[in-house]
Amino acid sequence: MMTNAPLTPYRYAIYFAPPPDSPWWQAGSQWLGRCAAGSALKPMPAINGISDEAFCQVTAAPRRYGWHATLKAPFTLAHGADVAQLREALQTIAASASTFVMPTLKVALLDDFLAIVPQTRSAAADAVAARCVMELQPLAAPLSATELQRRRQAQLTPAQDALLKRWGYPFVLDEYQLHCSLTGSLKHMNSQQVQNLQQAAQDWFANLPPCNFESLALFAEPTQGADFVLLEHFRFSA
Repeated sequence: MMTNAPLTPYRYAIYFAPPPDSPWWQAGSQWLGRCAAGSALKPMPAINGISDEAFCQVTAAPRRYGWHATLKAPFTLAHGADVAQLREALQTIAASASTFVMPTLKVALLDDFLAIVPQTRSAAADAVAARCVMELQPLAAPLSATELQRRRQAQLTPAQDALLKRWGYPFVLDEYQLHCSLTGSLKHMNSQQVQNLQQAAQDWFANLPPCNFESLALFAEPTQGADFVLLEHFRFSA
């Protein structure tokens, strides 16, 4: 599946993202209010104690990136690298990976935001993420000094800072936790509003079927600051 994104996007990202015709993709995209594959969406039902405007604001940060869990965080291609090499590397990883069913997924509060996370760690998902981080790194440009400074505003541990310098992102490998963000920061909301949001999310995602991890999703940021779009899925075929 391809979109009309430019031939030379500003950045690429590798995500876990269910197929656009799947219940998990549709539910997640509707929650965020945007389908990164370009499909039309119905508005979310009202949430008790949360105005439509407030809900739109609190989902703005994850909405820009589309419904996903990060495998390799957004990166610029290295000098001399091109998307054909990136696609070939993704095909290589996908060809040696097998589809598996994710552990039961739940809504959780991570730091100050809501996310969908596995109830138990998935060694298979962690392994796929580690391969994406390490095997695709030669195609990624080093972070700029500005980007390094921005990342370090998150008060990283020494281990996370070392990962940031080596792999371009601090929350990888031993620091990795697969999650699909549902909101941005909730620090400005009171505890009752956070509870209402969490309950609404639990209800919204409660009756979905088991979620398969069956492909790598290539996303692109067409221009700096633009919404990310889904370019292509690379199906596991081992």
